[in-house]
Amino acid sequence: MNKATQEQLRARHAWNVVDKACNQRSKDFAGDFAAEVKRLPIRIRTVGLGQAIRFVLAKSKNDDHRSYLLIALGEWLLKEQKLDTRHRNGSIDGSALILAIINNDANFLRRATEESLLYLQWLTRFCEATIKENGSESE
Repeated sequence: MNKATQEQLRARHAWNVVDKACNQRSKDFAGDFAAEVKRLPIRIRTVGLGQAIRFVLAKSKNDDHRSYLLIALGEWLLKEQKLDTRHRNGSIDGSALILAIINNDANFLRRATEESLLYLQWLTRFCEATIKENGSESE
């Protein structure tokens, strides 16, 4: 059996996240999620990964589209990619991402930023293909 490439792993994880946003949440949630996914890479490039995550975290509520995005990104970076070797099986959310950024070195931040942008490309593609930003699913 062939081993999946990093691109395939990113795509698979992103697809599962978008699929859950479409099928297990409301249409408004899915549309808001798609809009937030589209904005996050621009924020990261403009102010950096830590500040972008902190901004989204400050705007998020317990179970909204922003929290869902931060959990998905955290799962990808900390759990699947194991970028922070100190991360154990605790909860993954925006706060865990912020702690990983401030407790690691510049090399970690560079790798995490690069991986975030690559992962968000897949999320964006799948959101564009599946979800309209007004909340209704694409036909």
